Amino acid sequence: MEIFLIIFAVLTVASALIAVATTKKAVSILAAGVMGLFASIVFIFLAAPDVAMTEAAIGSGLTTFIFFFALNRVKSDRAQGGADD
Repeated sequence: MEIFLIIFAVLTVASALIAVATTKKAVSILAAGVMGLFASIVFIFLAAPDVAMTEAAIGSGLTTFIFFFALNRVKSDRAQGGADD
């Protein structure tokens, strides 16, 4: 059981490093979302199911969606010539 905890902890750190090191925004957002999923699995192994569910729902799902939504808005604003507000 401990070997799985170590594997998922290493995968969590690896995903975080990918999210920080990459230059592509979409890859960075996806890596951060995967990091949250791996972190929620680690929380399951640590007997914290409430924290795991919260991390999976908010840390992975909602945050990834919001980041992609914001990235899409920025790209569409740049395509239109920028915001005039």
